Amino acid sequence: MDNDKISLFALNSSRAFGERVGRSLGLPLSEHEEREFEDGEHKSRPLVSVRGRDVYVLQSLYQDRQLSVNDKLCRLLFFIGALVDASAKRVTAVIPYLCYARKELKTQPRDPVTTRYIAALFEAVGTHRVVALDVHNVAAFQNAFRCHTDHLEARKLFAGYFSALLHGQQIVVVSPDVGGIKRAERLRQALSLAAGEPVPIAFMEKQRSKGVVTGDALVGNVAGRAAIIIDDLISTGTTMARAANACSELGATKVYAAATHGIFVGEAPSVLANPVLETVVVTDSIPPFRLGAERVAAKLVVLDSAALFAEAIKRIHGGGSITELLESRPGPPL
Repeated sequence: MDNDKISLFALNSSRAFGERVGRSLGLPLSEHEEREFEDGEHKSRPLVSVRGRDVYVLQSLYQDRQLSVNDKLCRLLFFIGALVDASAKRVTAVIPYLCYARKELKTQPRDPVTTRYIAALFEAVGTHRVVALDVHNVAAFQNAFRCHTDHLEARKLFAGYFSALLHGQQIVVVSPDVGGIKRAERLRQALSLAAGEPVPIAFMEKQRSKGVVTGDALVGNVAGRAAIIIDDLISTGTTMARAANACSELGATKVYAAATHGIFVGEAPSVLANPVLETVVVTDSIPPFRLGAERVAAKLVVLDSAALFAEAIKRIHGGGSITELLESRPGPPL
C-alpha cells in the first residue's frame, strides 16, 4: 500500500478504534482539530495537507455519555466537507455503526424514510464512498446512496469464534425473525465451510406493531444442538430473549447470542443475566459502556473488527475486491 497517497483520520469519539485500524494498516492516524465553542457549536479540520490524497475518516455513529447520535453525525459530515474543500482526491466515510439504518421504509402513514435522508446528507458534503458494517437492511442501504457503498459483514468473525469454541459439537444457526434469515444463512454457510459438514438453520416467528413483539413459533430443529442466534444488533434485547427461551424450551443443549452491534439500551442488561444464555458475542463497533463491568466479565465477548476494516481500506485503496474479503474461508477471529 502506498502510504504517501493515503490518509486515515478518526474523530475524537472513535479515536481508540481508529488507532487499532491504523496499527493493522501500518498507517498512523493523521492529525486533526476538533474545537468546541461556548454556544454549543463546533468545528473540525485536518491539521495536515490532504490535497490529492485518498482520505478515510472513521466515526461510529452511536450515542455515548458525551455526544448524541446527531452530534456525531454532524461532526462527521462537517469534517468530510472540510476535507473535500481542502482538495482531497476522494473521501471515504468508514462507519462501524451507521445511525438511522433501521428506518429504511414507511411502516405507518406519513413516516419518514430516514435512511434515504442520511444518504442525501453524505452526498451533499461530497462523500465519495461509504463503508459500513452489518446495516439493518443491506438492500435499503445500497439503494439509498448514489455514491459508492461497501457493506462489510462480521460473519467471518463470528464463524471463526464459534467454530473454535464449538469444535466437534452439533450446532444450529437460528434467526430470531424471518427478516434475518439471509443473515443467518450466510453464517450457516461460513460455519459449514469451517466445520467441513452441513450446519442446519432455524428461524423464529415474529411480528412487531407499535413496539409490541408477538409470535413464539420456532421453525426448524434445535433439539440436541448448540444454538447460535444471530442478529444485526441487540437494542432492548427483547427479540434475542424470546429466541433464546424458545431454543432452550425445544431442547437446545446450549444457547449463544451473536449480534454485530451491542447497543444494550433499556432492559437489555437482562439479556446477559438470562441463565439460558451461555455467552453474548458482539463486535467492538459500539463499546459496551452501558453494561456494568461484572456483566461484561461474566457473559459478554467482544470481537475486534479493526483488522476487518483495515483490510477493507487496503483493498479499496488498492482497487481490490471487498467481495473476496467477505467470501474467503473463515479462520480464527481476525
